[in-house]
Amino acid sequence: LQELQSSGRGRFLLEHAAPFSAFLTDSFGRQHNYLRISLTEKCNLRCRYCMPEEGVQLTPKSELLTAQEIITLARLFVKEGVEKIRLTGGEPLIRPDVVDIVGQLYKLEGLKTIAVTTNGINLARLLPRLKEAGLNAINISLDTLVPAKFEFIVRRKGFHKVMEGIHKATELGYCPVKVNCVVMRGFNEDELLGFVDFTKDLPLDVRFIEYMPFDGNKWNFKKMVSYKEMLDTIKQRWPELEKLPCEASSTAKSYKVPHFQGQVSFITSMTEHFCGSCNRLRITADGNLKVCLFGNSEVSLRDHLRLGASEEELVQIIGAAVGRKKKQHAGMFNISQMKNRPMILI
Repeated sequence: LQELQSSGRGRFLLEHAAPFSAFLTDSFGRQHNYLRISLTEKCNLRCRYCMPEEGVQLTPKSELLTAQEIITLARLFVKEGVEKIRLTGGEPLIRPDVVDIVGQLYKLEGLKTIAVTTNGINLARLLPRLKEAGLNAINISLDTLVPAKFEFIVRRKGFHKVMEGIHKATELGYCPVKVNCVVMRGFNEDELLGFVDFTKDLPLDVRFIEYMPFDGNKWNFKKMVSYKEMLDTIKQRWPELEKLPCEASSTAKSYKVPHFQGQVSFITSMTEHFCGSCNRLRITADGNLKVCLFGNSEVSLRDHLRLGASEEELVQIIGAAVGRKKKQHAGMFNISQMKNRPMILI
């Protein structure tokens, strides 16, 4: 406690004695109640902005977290105040025990939302079981509505499977079904209007994501289409587009064409960062905690777990990492120069 009182972070916590974990609150008062867990580094697609063309060096299976280790860590974070867990990858739905992992997470008291981000290839097949196990929310990645272009971007077939997954999710009552679209100049910026149209009769939230620099994705500034530019394009076609209110920690700026069933959002990580309200932490498939998607500092929770660290020690390690989180990421030009994992390994 004395150590807490002497640090700026400690003073903040004692003065704002909110019933939230000190360990998951950083020195800027950000309370991290949202955890993203990568279940695998593998993927059945090879998207250009995520995976370098030559692929990535995969971590040996023995060094990835087991289902039991994932649940152990999740339980710890939920006990400390995490209310939402998102399962990511790689492609989480290729992990054979994914339904079981969702079922185990569902039993954690205090966890309000279990979400998954998927490329949609296996979704239609698995969704009834995932829903039964307790899955609350779905994000599906889809960067084009043109089948031939889909194959070019992801270097694989499968467009119709993804569409089937989207329709299955709406049929099973997921609302909204979030569709993540990374907008890249020269690739798909000409499809913005088609994607907005896609929200006309379906309860979708199409999220346009600014192209982000990651190791191996050949990022260049010219490929990035800014949120402002996207918005202008859409408003020329639908001047009546209206802005929707959003919650403080939301990464998305949301809009809606009146009378459309769904909506569109913009994730502006590059041109207007939302670091100030960041409430997210990440665990990679090999068990490293990343406090910032764009930061390259990591701490291995897996190693401490396997060396038999107690719950108390693990919480201290997590708390120290959260305490070192910076005020904001380095900005798009610096990020592109920085050594970080390729997106697939985060």
